[in-house]
Amino acid sequence: MNSIIRYLQFVKPYKWQIIATIFIGIIKFSIPLVIPMLIKYVVDDIVGNTHLTNVVKIHKLLFILSVMIIIFVVLRPPVEYYRQYFAQWTSNKILFDLRDSMYQHIQKLSFKYYTNNRAGEIISRVINDVEQTKTFVMTGLMNIWLDIATIIIAIVLMFSMSAKLTIISVLMFPLYAFSIKYFFGQLRNLTRMRSQALAEVQSYLHERVQGMPVIKSFAIEEFEQTQFNRQNANFLDKALKHTSWNAKSYSVVNTITDIAPLIVIGYSAYLVIENQLSLGTMVAFFAYIDKLYNPLRRLVNSSTTVTQSFASMDRVFEFLDEKYDIVDEPDALLCEEVKGDISFENVSFSYHDDDEYVLKNICLDVKKGETIALVGMSGGGKSTLVSLIPRFYDVSEGRITLDGTDIRKFKVQSLRDKIGVVFQDNILFSESVKDNILLGKPFATEEEVFAAAKAANAHDFIEHLTEGYDTKVGERGVKLSGGQKQRIAIARVFLKNPPILILDEATSALDLESEHLIQESLNELAKDRTTFIVAHRLSTITHADRIILIEHGKIVEIGTHDELMRKQGNYYKLFQVQQLEKTEAEADS
Repeated sequence: MNSIIRYLQFVKPYKWQIIATIFIGIIKFSIPLVIPMLIKYVVDDIVGNTHLTNVVKIHKLLFILSVMIIIFVVLRPPVEYYRQYFAQWTSNKILFDLRDSMYQHIQKLSFKYYTNNRAGEIISRVINDVEQTKTFVMTGLMNIWLDIATIIIAIVLMFSMSAKLTIISVLMFPLYAFSIKYFFGQLRNLTRMRSQALAEVQSYLHERVQGMPVIKSFAIEEFEQTQFNRQNANFLDKALKHTSWNAKSYSVVNTITDIAPLIVIGYSAYLVIENQLSLGTMVAFFAYIDKLYNPLRRLVNSSTTVTQSFASMDRVFEFLDEKYDIVDEPDALLCEEVKGDISFENVSFSYHDDDEYVLKNICLDVKKGETIALVGMSGGGKSTLVSLIPRFYDVSEGRITLDGTDIRKFKVQSLRDKIGVVFQDNILFSESVKDNILLGKPFATEEEVFAAAKAANAHDFIEHLTEGYDTKVGERGVKLSGGQKQRIAIARVFLKNPPILILDEATSALDLESEHLIQESLNELAKDRTTFIVAHRLSTITHADRIILIEHGKIVEIGTHDELMRKQGNYYKLFQVQQLEKTEAEADS
């Protein structure tokens, strides 16, 4: 029930459109209700009227038919059109608002959430589950009321002809209501289970499509087919359970709605035989039974689809209830003029409350314009440390200050606006090269884009692409080499022009030629900025103002390259090992 109430908040702005649609729908459904009355009139007052001549009967019949043709040919089509149009327009606008709200929510969720949840399931909720809720608007808020209105109007008209026969016609209503409540209570839970199973199939498929090069390179197609079949079979099992229960409900409810007309036919025929009812009234009543129980059968379908939409609502709002790990304080400040002094004051961090600390009591003061290199073995905490600066995660203990202010005092978006990040594996979107560079500054001019690309040593290779800056790069930049993707990522940081720069293993996965070009770009980018470099190849950071060696989440050594080499500690040993490996590689080549 809570999900329905919350969903109605999205419906509320369109309440008058829904009311207008229902009103038009009542007109549309009321028009056919005239036909049984017309049948009664034709049978009793025209065909069966012995006081009228055949000529008069034909004239009356033609007049009645002319009026009906005008109603059904001239009046009903525009009514039907506008009912359908407004119903679809309203429901699609509600879905637009809901998806818009969900996308805002997606952008506010932290890195931690995306670490623990699969993209495919999130997409399933935004696409499939939101689409399922459309039936609540179309059916639950519109069609159900139209069917109920049709039933009420039909009962009133039937009552005006015969009270006894009307009571007989609705005798099965209580049994019908009981069966609906019994069967469709369980259907909501079964629908949720089916939706979850479908989301799991979609998540699995999303991951495997992205990882198809791995599947092909290891020749594990048959194994992956087996794995997918397991996921697909789970969905099939849930779908068949849902279908079985749904079929039972239809068989019982439709049996009830089929019994009622038989009772009415038998009783009305008896009344006609006993001369207590006219033949025209009996025929009209039989026509009204169809008008009465067809909406009831539609209500069965409506109950099914609305129940499914309730389950989808539950999943949508379950997702929207995910808490934000990173939030602005009520009196958060805008991060505007930034010098670039950053301090880590007794900073400790763990990804989960009950986990061991990944960083332990980090103390570090970084001055404006200083270049700090973070080195050490993989898993030591280097990337974690720099991810705390833009508040991808918040510290567990201690604090980080920017120009003397705790970064948690700033509005998150304004803080990140002052920081440029180049990752080891930079994600490019499937749009054009130009669009990907513009992520750094969406409203930049074409000249600014070109200048940023030139500064990143990317302009020349972009010009040689098939469509230059308008070339589509494919999903995750699949059409470009690793070095080309990295230079586009650097170009968008040049375009952003932030006072603080974070380079997280920005060249570690590249060949030597690409590394040389990109290193030039990065050195240019780091000028006059506070820069943090996470590096694997120590030869690329010997120019840094200070080098920080981190091991097991602690700062072990700190100093310039020359100072650390003279000290002959762990940094010296690591550097010597890398130089030896480089010498051996050159000798082999």
